[in-house]
Amino acid sequence: MDILTERLSLRPTKASDVPALFSFLGDAQAMRHTAYFATLRACRRHVAGHEWQRRRLGCAPWTVRNRSDGAIIGWGGLFEDPFDPGWGVELGYWFAPSTWGTGYASELAVASVAEARDRLRLPELRAFARPDNVGSCRVLEKAGFAIERYVPELERNLYRHALER
Repeated sequence: MDILTERLSLRPTKASDVPALFSFLGDAQAMRHTAYFATLRACRRHVAGHEWQRRRLGCAPWTVRNRSDGAIIGWGGLFEDPFDPGWGVELGYWFAPSTWGTGYASELAVASVAEARDRLRLPELRAFARPDNVGSCRVLEKAGFAIERYVPELERNLYRHALER
């Protein structure tokens, strides 16, 4: 099911989306605050793992398109990480550097929180951000997340959002 926000179209990721996603997910500098994928094959594997989770749990990161021109500009949303399980359902987002500072991550975060609360009826969400990634920390705080604790082995703050219905 596609979700439309004011400026974004969020839809399940297709295999044909991966090369466009790799243009930024494979950029070590752009993804310096998170993991990046050195090869297109690694990116395909990662996306496929998340899509398997969508079939199993009902959520996985969406391909994010700009509604004005249809361009793929990001990947993100709700997921339970198949590669690092045990944290519960998380919010994550990864955007092309050309879109940074536009408010797209905040728009995605608000839509994701609503989806988690209204459709999935989750009691809470989690998210991670490196303390020096000021923009991402601000996105999470604006969306209602609060720092729960610092996780030294991940070098990230763990955020929590208790969802009220």
